[in-house]
Amino acid sequence: MAGHSKWANIQHRKGRQDEKRGKIWTRIIREIMVAARQGGGDLTANPRLRLAVDKAKAANMPAANMPADNIKRNIDKATGNLEGVTYEEIRYEGYGIGGAAIIVDTMTDNRVRTVADVRHAFSKYGGNMGTEGSVAFQFKHCGQIIFAPGLDEDKVMEAALEAGAEDVITDEDGAIEVLTAPSEFEAVRNALEAAGFKPEVAEVTMRAENTIELAGEDAERMQKLLDMIEDLDDVQDVYHNAEL
Repeated sequence: MAGHSKWANIQHRKGRQDEKRGKIWTRIIREIMVAARQGGGDLTANPRLRLAVDKAKAANMPAANMPADNIKRNIDKATGNLEGVTYEEIRYEGYGIGGAAIIVDTMTDNRVRTVADVRHAFSKYGGNMGTEGSVAFQFKHCGQIIFAPGLDEDKVMEAALEAGAEDVITDEDGAIEVLTAPSEFEAVRNALEAAGFKPEVAEVTMRAENTIELAGEDAERMQKLLDMIEDLDDVQDVYHNAEL
C-alpha cells in the first residue's frame, strides 16, 4: 500500500524529542509506575510494563541508559513495596490551527491543575479544548514501526506480514511503515529486528487516519501550540494529524 510522505515529519519530531531528553526520563518513570500498578511488577506477565522498560533502556541519555536499579525502584513504588506518588491517566482532546486534531495523554496526581494547564496551552496559541471523543475517532490505536528509506520493500513486507502485521505502507519518499494490532506489536518488532531490519521508530501509538497540511504562519503557530502542550509537566504523549 502506498502512503504520503511522512519521513520529514518523523525526523522533525525526533529532533524535537532529542531536545527534550530530560523530560523523557520523567515520562518514562511515570509510565513504568502506572504500568506496574495496573498490571503488576512481573515483566513477563505485563506487556505494557515490558514496553515501558524497553523505552527506558532505549532512551540513550548522554551518560548512560537508565540504571536497572532505578527501574526496579519505580516498579517497587508502584506495586506498594515502596512509598510513592499515585498517578492517574487522563486524556484530553481538542483542535489546533486549521482544525487539526490533537490528543493529549497525561499522568497526574492533581487533575485540577492538569486540566487548567492543558486548557491554557490550547487557548494561548489559538486552539480549543474539545469534549471526550471529539477527535479520537480520527486516530487508530496501533503499533507503528517505521524504517528509513533505502530498505528492500518486498523483504520488509514479507517479514512483517509473516510475523502478524496488519499492513505495510511505503511512503512517497521510500520510508516503510509497518502497522500492527497493539497486542501484536512486540512480536512483529522482534521478528523484524531478528530479520536484520532496525526501525527508526517503534511504538504503540495513536496514528492519524487523515492528515491536515499546514505551512507558513499556520505551521509555526501549530508548532508553538504543540511545544507548549508537550512542555507541561503532566503530559506524557501528544498525538496530532498536522503535517507541518
